[in-house]
Amino acid sequence: MAEHLELLAEMPAVARLSTPERLKHAQKRRAQQLKKWAQAEKETQGLKLGSERKRRRWKSDGQGKRVTFPASVRLLEAAARHDAEEVRQLLQSGVSPNLCNEDGLTALHQCCIDDYGEAVTALLDAGADVNARDSELWTPLHAAATCGHLRLVQLLIRGGADLLAVNSDGNMPYDLCEDEVTLDCIETAMAEQGITQEKIEEARAATERRMVREIRQLLQVGADLDAPRGHGATLLHIAAANGYAEAAELLLEHRAGTDAKDEDGWEPLHAAACWGQVQLAELLVAHGADLNAKSLLDETPLDVCGDEEVRAKLLELKHKRAAVGKCRERRKSLLQRRTSSAGSRGKVVRRVSVSERTNLYRKEHEREAIVWQRAERRDSEDDDRQTDAELRRRLADPAAAPAASDPLESPPQRNGAALDSQKPESAGNEPAPDSAREKLHHTLADLKRHRAAAKLQRPRPDEHPAAGSPGAPPACADAAAAADPPLLKLTAPVEEAPTEKQRCCKVM
Repeated sequence: MAEHLELLAEMPAVARLSTPERLKHAQKRRAQQLKKWAQAEKETQGLKLGSERKRRRWKSDGQGKRVTFPASVRLLEAAARHDAEEVRQLLQSGVSPNLCNEDGLTALHQCCIDDYGEAVTALLDAGADVNARDSELWTPLHAAATCGHLRLVQLLIRGGADLLAVNSDGNMPYDLCEDEVTLDCIETAMAEQGITQEKIEEARAATERRMVREIRQLLQVGADLDAPRGHGATLLHIAAANGYAEAAELLLEHRAGTDAKDEDGWEPLHAAACWGQVQLAELLVAHGADLNAKSLLDETPLDVCGDEEVRAKLLELKHKRAAVGKCRERRKSLLQRRTSSAGSRGKVVRRVSVSERTNLYRKEHEREAIVWQRAERRDSEDDDRQTDAELRRRLADPAAAPAASDPLESPPQRNGAALDSQKPESAGNEPAPDSAREKLHHTLADLKRHRAAAKLQRPRPDEHPAAGSPGAPPACADAAAAADPPLLKLTAPVEEAPTEKQRCCKVM
């Protein structure tokens, strides 16, 4: 028969064949296949015959090997077959009655499940531990009470079974018993032993209290709370699976990891969901446990949850968590926007109304006008102080009159004509030309100076000099000097008419 690669290589050639040719080719390949199978069958039969001959030869030579099983397996197998005689033989041969399998199940557990009283009696007589616990902390009394085996319950109680034994689910034997007669037997035995409700509650909390004490000891020495234990589970895994709320709160308070994984990739929330610990599931979710976390088999806590009520509660927690996450995202984005607005004022333009902007501009213009008015007032005050200083100097030294050639200190002119009577004859200076006279009075400060000079040239009314004296001016000069010099007509600068404001919107 052709090999697979050979068949693939000839496929293009077969595709080009006609239908009859393809049929013949297929028949040929089928004949080769049948021939190959027949040959393989002959070889297989030959191998079987050869192995059989070898087996017979080994038995004849006494070299054959026998399969043996551990004592624990033989004891459990005999108890499962209800073979009391073999159980007794094994026990008499020195096999321990407390041997168990990998799940911690002993022969006494198995006989209590199967209601095999004769083997139970043989095991108890051989010294079997009546309170032996399997991997889930079940005792033989738990098994007998759950199954409602009254006779076995009585045997175990007489053998010293612990009525307050608590399994991994926190249940005692009477919690699991549904048969009324068997339950009445257990409760009667509890009453005879003086067991009260307080003792029952103490027994239920004993395991958790031991765990809390262990956690506190680890905290004192600074040990790692997330250190893996059996099957890679941490203390938080154990507390979540058993519903130990106090221990879980203590672990979470000291930063135990909610995302720690065991050998199967389970987180503590997986354990709480699997064992129906709703209170622990809520506590873990409140401390940040992920409801979408996946195990090695891609299982979420919802996938491993078998109880529908617990599953509904987990779905409710998931929806609440999603809503809280969205609310936090909105608040975070809003806070970021507020922070950026407060931290970068140059990048954010605050919106104001048109009226507010108009008031703002008006206030700015008013402040600017006040500043300019103060500057002009300071300039005029400086000019007045300068003029007063000059007047005081002239009064103190009348001989230091300015020369007529000084254009700023020359006597005032009226209609362009010089007042010759006011000029000293000894001056001998030529009158100022018309072009010079046109440039004399330009500012208000100059006018004040000339008026002050004219007052100095004019004598006071109570001190008129005698007529004909050398210093007495002519009558016409006195009349001309008595009059004040003409005020300079200053022309204000032409201001452009303000343009009419155009309306840009309905607010203006």
